[in-house]
Amino acid sequence: MERAPGVVEKVAALLRALSQREGGTTTTDLSHATSVPRATTHRLLESLAAEGLADRDPATGRWHLGPETYVLGMAAATRYDLTNEARASVHRLAKETGESAFFSVRRGDETVVLLREDGDFPIRSYVLYESARFPLGVVSAGIAILAHLPDRDIDAFFARADLIGAWGSQHSETEIRKRLAATRRTGWSLNPGHVVEGSWGMAAAVFDKAGRPEWALTLTGVEQRFRKERQPGLGRLLLEEAHRLSRLA
Repeated sequence: MERAPGVVEKVAALLRALSQREGGTTTTDLSHATSVPRATTHRLLESLAAEGLADRDPATGRWHLGPETYVLGMAAATRYDLTNEARASVHRLAKETGESAFFSVRRGDETVVLLREDGDFPIRSYVLYESARFPLGVVSAGIAILAHLPDRDIDAFFARADLIGAWGSQHSETEIRKRLAATRRTGWSLNPGHVVEGSWGMAAAVFDKAGRPEWALTLTGVEQRFRKERQPGLGRLLLEEAHRLSRLA
């Protein structure tokens, strides 16, 4: 029998949902997004606000992350954050390729986008944006990270993950494992429009001091910019920057 989420899980889900809503959101929306009953959502938000972890705009009534989350994030950054170092890599990738470049971090079974910089090519993909979250194995960053986990961790992920319902048959275990195998061969991952048709992405994993894939660099754009003949060059640039960041981790 599956255990019902406890208070900590509910609070964590609310904070994650708030982090993805740049313009703030309503109690009802948060309730739907987290599957937490509305009355419970309201009560937890009020408690979070009292601790500075959530904030409600008195003019609009919309909820935002509170100022204390910024303080906590800054405190954690000294141990977990490569964002400052990654800015230069993201900038170089965007400038050299003309595409949109990203830096993402692994958080459990998800990736979260931390940085974005657009290149000079005028047609762009907007599937990824700062604070966007996706399950491992869905976008190219999550494929790159998942591919470099130990086999036992990959097996455990598939035992608890069901991506077909939310993301379609292209995200079955069989199909994702094919992408993981391809990523292990080349070093970089490819997402050929499986999230949004015509929006392609490539990524390379960035490793911590223990050799764990904890971050990823990504390039995204329209299909015409990711033709087969161009992929090796883009992959080489991604791997060069990923290796550079891994040495700094």
